Amino acid sequence: MGLAVLLGLIYGAYAAFIARGGGAATYGQLALGLISAAAMAVLIYGLVQMGRMLPRELRAGAWGLLVGGSMGFLYSLTGHSVMLSSGIGLAIGAGAIIVTFYVFYTRDT
Repeated sequence: MGLAVLLGLIYGAYAAFIARGGGAATYGQLALGLISAAAMAVLIYGLVQMGRMLPRELRAGAWGLLVGGSMGFLYSLTGHSVMLSSGIGLAIGAGAIIVTFYVFYTRDT
């Protein structure tokens, strides 16, 4: 639980930092950071708790979806197009699927 909260806080702080863009901080950016932190913490905690019930392939896919989607969202906050953000998220998510499947397969968790 503690690691999920810590990762969520780091993700939310980074999302708010990107949205700030060097300007003055606003309540909207604070709300974006808090909501992103809470969502990420809940998703990580849920995936860790429920992931052991899934077969390796689905668990690796779920982690890839989480990592790819979150990185695509962060990239979209920089102001780039939706297509580029989706492509970046898809590439990072595919890499995460490969890595997590390898880890789950070799460690048989």
